[in-house]
Amino acid sequence: MTGHEYMSMEKVAGKIAGGFSSTSSSSSSGSDDDTASHSKSLKPNVYRLFGREKPLHQVLGAGKPADVLLWRNKRISASVFGCATALWVVFELLDYHLITLICHILILTLITLFLWSHVSNFIDKPPPNIPDAVFPDKCVLEVASIVRYKMNQALGHLRHIAFGSDVKSFLAVVCGLWILSVIGSCFNFLTLVYIVFVLLHTVLVMYEKYEDKVDSFSEKAIIELKKQYVEFDKKVLSKIHKGKLKEKKKD
Repeated sequence: MTGHEYMSMEKVAGKIAGGFSSTSSSSSSGSDDDTASHSKSLKPNVYRLFGREKPLHQVLGAGKPADVLLWRNKRISASVFGCATALWVVFELLDYHLITLICHILILTLITLFLWSHVSNFIDKPPPNIPDAVFPDKCVLEVASIVRYKMNQALGHLRHIAFGSDVKSFLAVVCGLWILSVIGSCFNFLTLVYIVFVLLHTVLVMYEKYEDKVDSFSEKAIIELKKQYVEFDKKVLSKIHKGKLKEKKKD
């Protein structure tokens, strides 16, 4: 065998070996991908509160209000929380009234602008430039349309619940309204609004931080509540439905 033929045989053997190595590496990588995808598919579905499938930030709209509620920017969130607390202290603890506060703010603003516009001639400074504040028709119509849609939707749900077609929702709404009435009897409207505001700025961010633990606990609680509801349905609700059917048959 000549040297030229020996070199060509080495090249062919190298190509064949390279082909086998590439196929083996691709097959191994493919098997790794299959194993990874299989392991992902084997992961159990994690229960999320209220059946949500998105992160809490996206559920809240993923906008500036969500950033404020979840303390994405601590300076802005702290400023909003501080302003709300200051308003609550002014109206509740200092016994200040909203109309009085608005009138005093307008009086101070008008006096400041009036003096500034007249003193500016003596100090060689231009008077304050106050832009025209005009609410656009489109903005007002959009807000009114959203409010109208939400109110009609709420009235439709109440009508559906009032006719008793869904006993579970009926009991939930009645219990919720009763709890709200008890809470409302303990606090006035402003304090109740402030409590809700504080809860939104604390509970949501704490839930986002410990959502796995909260979701696992809530899953167990919901399972237990469903068991209790089944027992209540067997002992009470089923008898009510049977009584109604007997009355209809007699008629």
